[in-house]
Amino acid sequence: MHLNLKATKEKTYDAIVVGSGMTGGIAAKELTEKGLTVLVIERGREVKHIEGYETAMKAPWELQHRDKPTINSLEEFWANNRFNNMANDEKMMFMTNDMQNPYIEKRPFDWIRAYHTGGKSMHWGRQSYRWNEQDFEANARDGIGVDWPLRYKELVPWYEHVEKFVGVSGQNENWAVLPDSNFLPAMPMTPPEQYFKKKMKDKLNRPVTIGRIANLTKAQPWHTELGRASCMYRNKCSRGCPYGGYYSSLSGALPAAARTNRLTMVHNGIVAEILFDNDTQKAKGVRVIDQNTREVTEYFSKIIFLNAGSMNTAALMLNSKSSRFQNGLGNDSDQVGRNIMDHHLGVGANATIEGFEDDFVFGQRPNALYIPRFRNWGSDRQTSFIRGYGYQGGANRSDWKRGVGADGFGAAFKKEMTQPGQWSIGFGGFGEVLPNPANRMYLDETKKDQWGIPMIVFDAAFGPNEIAMREDIARSAAEMLEAAGFKNINTYNRPEVHLGLGIHDMGTARMGKDPKTSVLNKFNQVHDCKNVFVTDGAAMASSSCVNPSLTYMAFTARAADHAVNELKKKNL
Repeated sequence: MHLNLKATKEKTYDAIVVGSGMTGGIAAKELTEKGLTVLVIERGREVKHIEGYETAMKAPWELQHRDKPTINSLEEFWANNRFNNMANDEKMMFMTNDMQNPYIEKRPFDWIRAYHTGGKSMHWGRQSYRWNEQDFEANARDGIGVDWPLRYKELVPWYEHVEKFVGVSGQNENWAVLPDSNFLPAMPMTPPEQYFKKKMKDKLNRPVTIGRIANLTKAQPWHTELGRASCMYRNKCSRGCPYGGYYSSLSGALPAAARTNRLTMVHNGIVAEILFDNDTQKAKGVRVIDQNTREVTEYFSKIIFLNAGSMNTAALMLNSKSSRFQNGLGNDSDQVGRNIMDHHLGVGANATIEGFEDDFVFGQRPNALYIPRFRNWGSDRQTSFIRGYGYQGGANRSDWKRGVGADGFGAAFKKEMTQPGQWSIGFGGFGEVLPNPANRMYLDETKKDQWGIPMIVFDAAFGPNEIAMREDIARSAAEMLEAAGFKNINTYNRPEVHLGLGIHDMGTARMGKDPKTSVLNKFNQVHDCKNVFVTDGAAMASSSCVNPSLTYMAFTARAADHAVNELKKKNL
């Protein structure tokens, strides 16, 4: 497959960005706005904002299978359907066919992918939280993994930069455990949720707030310039938002990059290899396979940003071998592909609420409550595990669907179903996963996919710390619901949850201070190939317990700024 193609003007750019999702979009925006010509390579199909959202405005009865997965989708999108049948009529177009893009599981791993313009930013949960100071100190304090090469204060300006552009709604709380952001107006809590928040403060001294979410509650001028409008409270975000009310790479960063007239995009292009120049000891470009025609093309650039998602980024690095990097680009430390992390979920509790019959909900709020970490924080210590977890959930009233399978028929029964039902409340935990070099992915050179690229093998699982934490998550959720006076409390801890299901996979090319134990420096540069930057989840040295996308984007903006400054100094 090694073709000796000469660099041509048409195929040469200042920067190449691999991937168009959450971080790829930000990389394209930042680099083009700073004057660079940028090629973004997306391995999947093209999706266009608004017209590409096939189900966005459909009523339930207009969905062919009434939002249920078909037998074919269960077989073809098996990773997406293992836990909660995500590949359904409503959003299957934004999922990846696992049968066409297989991987190997030495231990079970639920790899959720999105091969199309915008990547997983098309169906992310939009929960947007900053890490706190202790998150960046935890590895050093606990003697786990490697110490982060930077601290929270160094990322603060970039959090602020990204938050303004993206638009995050939320409530300032002045909590050290969950630093405040630059917020748009917060979405409202329901009366039972307000009651719950007060009870938690009075009885358990535990914080509760409304979710901090990348939905525009009040669009600002820089949002409307891109055609984005305020959230309509439809709660159909997973279908794609024609109003641009929630942030995606497709409605935000990519249009911002495109308006500079310095952006070029290639779709259906699978980046198979990073090309390394032994003379300059730098990467010089990428080799790309068209997924439909199998045509091979080489593109060249001064710098390369890897934003293909933590697993594909690591796989690309491992598959990029040369006389200098015989174990894969940047893999002198043997850490590429190791230390897979995620957030574990599928554990919590729910209950019914008595009263509040005169309180109603209008619209469909695309958000939930958030209970920040309280365990192993301050004086609240737990001896059976380290680190902590947060909860997402909230209260709602049952609707007519409660009648499905219920006893009754006739006019009286139908009338009852037109009335709001009882309030209920529930919370699910998101727990931190520790870095562990034995949790890894690697390439099987004897088994190739349909494009001739070695297949990924996953060999990773939760450890004793995560298992002990899950027990505490269920126990603490029940404790809070009981303290609030709620009834019929039920805990759950689903055993079929595997790594990957949190869709927050990270850690396969971690940052660190020492090239012997890490892959990237503090600016997300590959230690021994400094014109290659990795700014997606692969770069993470630990996982915290909050949703990570905001942090990924902040790292990306920071790395882009550093890259441009280094180019100006002729250091790259």
